[in-house]
Amino acid sequence: MLVSDFDFDLPSGRIAQRPAPRGEARLLCLDREGADRHLKVRDLPAILRPGDLLVVNDTRVIPARLFARREPGGGRVEILLVERTGPGAWEALARPGRRARPGTVLRFAADLTARVTGKREDGRYRLEFDAEVEPRLEELGHVPLPPYIDRPDGAEDRETYQTVYARAAGAIAAPTAGLHFSAELLAELRARGVELTAVTLHVGIGTFKPVTAPLVHEHVMERERYEIGAEAARAIAAARGEGRRVVAVGTTVVRTLESAAAAGEGTVRAGAAETRLFVTPGFRFQVVDALLTNFHLPRSTLLMLVSAFAGRQRVLAAYGEAIAAGYRFYSYGDAMFAERRVASD
Repeated sequence: MLVSDFDFDLPSGRIAQRPAPRGEARLLCLDREGADRHLKVRDLPAILRPGDLLVVNDTRVIPARLFARREPGGGRVEILLVERTGPGAWEALARPGRRARPGTVLRFAADLTARVTGKREDGRYRLEFDAEVEPRLEELGHVPLPPYIDRPDGAEDRETYQTVYARAAGAIAAPTAGLHFSAELLAELRARGVELTAVTLHVGIGTFKPVTAPLVHEHVMERERYEIGAEAARAIAAARGEGRRVVAVGTTVVRTLESAAAAGEGTVRAGAAETRLFVTPGFRFQVVDALLTNFHLPRSTLLMLVSAFAGRQRVLAAYGEAIAAGYRFYSYGDAMFAERRVASD
């Protein structure tokens, strides 16, 4: 399968730079019969059914974007922390990379420096801080907004680029479908009889990684950590056993549940693990019945997952409809709701 099979023309003006108020984003609802409905996210209580199990990702975004000065020389370097590898040790991305060569000392504050100890083949730099950096992130760090949001982060992003149910710190990008929910909307869903449970997948650098290979199967997914608690595992097992729908809020939840099901021979078990699951058309879903997700960029692994879930031609037609109707795309954009097709193209 060609990566170009997932291409489409996206005007730059369709990439949302700021979010709508929670619940007020537009929602394109893809019915199985093929009739699309244009609603708002706040209409979800009328779309979901009593007994549905809504599964969210409760990861919390850390202020992982930092700025430093090189010593000596004073050149400014932007650092994106990617993964903690030990006490004071991190892998990170650096821009510009020429200012972060191995051996370079970077100063983040008067009392905080890091030495660049190496560079991996995939472009990540290894940093050794002279003190633990996590306690300083709220003070020194910036919200790691995606590169297609063409503005500096502001104080409001500390709230808007975080779900209202964020709990477990560790993500460097938000599970963006969850950004639409307010506490009031969640309460309304519960009152309608929709059950809610949470899993955790710490969204990593793979969410920004473009697909550069010409063939889909040549792309390699980045490793991400996930955890499913005992309560969530019980809720998922009960919903499946009783024939109730499992509704995933976002592609990260899909990858978490389907990774766990693959590891558990069809059963979602409690525990922590890592996943590199790459969902493309032809994938056999075992758990998720419906999906709430944002609109994704051309040629992205996220678009491939949604196409596997709801059918490539159907999804691309819906994307064309959304562009024509003025929908906003990606992290701070509008949303789509779809049920899984038994067979997808």
